[in-house]
Amino acid sequence: MTSDITVNQLSAMGEENAEYLLSLIRTIPGFPKEGINFRDFMPVLADAKGLSILIDALVESLPVAPDEFDVVAGLESRGFLIGVPLALRLGKGFVAIRKAGKLPPPTKRMEYSLEYGTAAIEIEDQAVRPGERVLIVDDLIATGGTAQAAEKLIQEHGATVAGFSFVMELAGIPTPPSIGQHKRSSLLTMPA
Repeated sequence: MTSDITVNQLSAMGEENAEYLLSLIRTIPGFPKEGINFRDFMPVLADAKGLSILIDALVESLPVAPDEFDVVAGLESRGFLIGVPLALRLGKGFVAIRKAGKLPPPTKRMEYSLEYGTAAIEIEDQAVRPGERVLIVDDLIATGGTAQAAEKLIQEHGATVAGFSFVMELAGIPTPPSIGQHKRSSLLTMPA
């Protein structure tokens, strides 16, 4: 199969499974705006075999060993879809990091910059305890703004970020230096 997506963790899934996974990812040119190729990995989740390959590969390519973190935190919204089955497979709890205004109080909030403006994410005050080690998961890392905001929220709770696990990353886009200080993994890389 010809694709501009690079499989970073081929050993975690094998060539046949990697090809199957790539066959499920759709590329939508010009979405959400002209000049962007949106990568839709929702068909992976809708396919039992694809979902199994994805979660198995995430487990095999964790940036740190399972005994080096206590809980999995997923970023809204696709981070929830992969974070929950990953946490379940690893025997860990799951914490939701949501867009502002979606969780009942009390919460902690962190604003971060977007290309045009700002956004905010929140976490429930008691969701993460001081001293806990947290693996942050999401579907995609691009500029890293949301991941960095999540890192700060975890630290505000007195917990530590054990690492970051992503399904996809965009090539050639620099991430914040604090993200680079942590171990991280991604299954796939694609052009921005």
